[in-house]
Amino acid sequence: MTTVAIYLVITFGLGGLAMALRLPPLVGFLAAGFVINALDVEELPQLDVLADLGVTLLLFAIGLKLNVRILLRREVWLTTSVHLLISVIVGSVVMWLAAVAGMAMLAGQSLQTIALLAFALSFSSTVFVVKILEERGESHSLYGRVAIGILVMQDIAAVIFLTVTSGHPPSPWAVTLVGLFPLTYVLRRIWSRLGHGEMQSLFGIVMALVPGYAWFTAVGLKGDLGALIVGVLLASHPASSELARSLFHIKELLLVAFFVSIGLTGLPDLPTIGVAVLMLLLLPFKAALYVGLLSLMKLRYRTAILGGLGLMNFSEFGLIVVSVGVTADMLGQEWLVEMSIAVALSFVVSALVNGRGHLMVEKIAARLPAQDERTLHPEERPGDAGDAEVVVIGMGRVGAAAYRRLTDHYRLRVVGVDYDGPRIGRLKEEGLRVIEGDATDLDFWNQLRRSQSVRIAVLAMPRHGANVTALECLRESGFSGQVASVARYDDEVAWAKEHGVDIAFNVYAGAGLELADQVGGARPAGDDSPEHAQSHPD
Repeated sequence: MTTVAIYLVITFGLGGLAMALRLPPLVGFLAAGFVINALDVEELPQLDVLADLGVTLLLFAIGLKLNVRILLRREVWLTTSVHLLISVIVGSVVMWLAAVAGMAMLAGQSLQTIALLAFALSFSSTVFVVKILEERGESHSLYGRVAIGILVMQDIAAVIFLTVTSGHPPSPWAVTLVGLFPLTYVLRRIWSRLGHGEMQSLFGIVMALVPGYAWFTAVGLKGDLGALIVGVLLASHPASSELARSLFHIKELLLVAFFVSIGLTGLPDLPTIGVAVLMLLLLPFKAALYVGLLSLMKLRYRTAILGGLGLMNFSEFGLIVVSVGVTADMLGQEWLVEMSIAVALSFVVSALVNGRGHLMVEKIAARLPAQDERTLHPEERPGDAGDAEVVVIGMGRVGAAAYRRLTDHYRLRVVGVDYDGPRIGRLKEEGLRVIEGDATDLDFWNQLRRSQSVRIAVLAMPRHGANVTALECLRESGFSGQVASVARYDDEVAWAKEHGVDIAFNVYAGAGLELADQVGGARPAGDDSPEHAQSHPD
């Protein structure tokens, strides 16, 4: 337990230091791995198991929220394919030139070996990108959905590569995976009987690890991909979002082990750092290529830049590719340390860049040539507020309830804003007036048509960070009306009031007030008599 305590203290301390420096905690977790390695602390074998569990649950949760149709969209499959091809070519050329220039670790390497390294560097980290999106509350935004779709396509390409190069094709028993379709039908029936407590969370973990990871591994396929596919097959269940939320904190805690383990792979020396820096020079090109390709797919510059910056990192899959190369005697063992350092440093760079906020992206997008809105992707065209007096931002359970109360009880003209396409469709079928848009996008507010009548904005998104960004965009666009915001914690309520929000409301306190109103309204007449009060003392 002493070793475990050392790991926890260093990880917690550096995670807290990163937060104090206004950096994402995962930067501190990565640093913790290198510090533990440098201090030569005893290895903790269980760490790799925890890391694998975290990644498996992450991919399962992605599957629960993934609309498979996103993979068929041109901006996903075509962008992934073209980016992968160009990245391998450009990466190979850069490293070949470095070898010709005499860089020690690259000198004498064959063109095939250099191409393998470039291929390893072409992937982005599913773990890192999804964590960034979840911290921002933007997994369902257009750029978030496109980024996740690209990552899933990369994972599929990774599985194909591993299958082809491993020399061990999938077992003939892989055909049994067809049984997942009828099995998940039965599992959904069982799921519906489990309620909302710990049995539901345990059900999710079992699904990710048994029919997902274990079954796929047993037939010679990548277990992580199995967890993703099982999540997709279960995604149609009404409680899929609830299950994803219940697994969130378990997954987040386990992923700390993943980030720490990256830094434990090895310590850098001077030649290693030199090659890692060379690899990092590919990151701006990687991001710029994504921006260019997504812009060609008729996405707005702002969406393309957010997607490109989010994907501007190397993937833990690079370690697997290099491991395959080492096994096949195409690469030396030292390249495993090299790749782990490059991956870790890319996470740090990407965290720093993505932590700058959306307004930086807005300023960059504003300097680029104007785009013809008539040719843009349908989800990127300006919204129309009509004659609305109130705009409700975020049409989840809280936002939809606020919308109905404002329209039915107070007779106000309200329009809802959300970026979740399926949710918008359901609400429109119920007769609600909802437009598709990303409220954390300054351009959305600048281009919102007929918005002069709007005098109240209600920030009802579940993530405090998303509400903060939306508030910044509102102020930047010149909105001078009243702003109301929901929050889950008292410090978030205090922050909102300090930053000019007129009404800041704790959703849990609101639930208590509503419950009291319901109880009071349901009490039979005469129950407020002294006798009744005396029979129910506090």
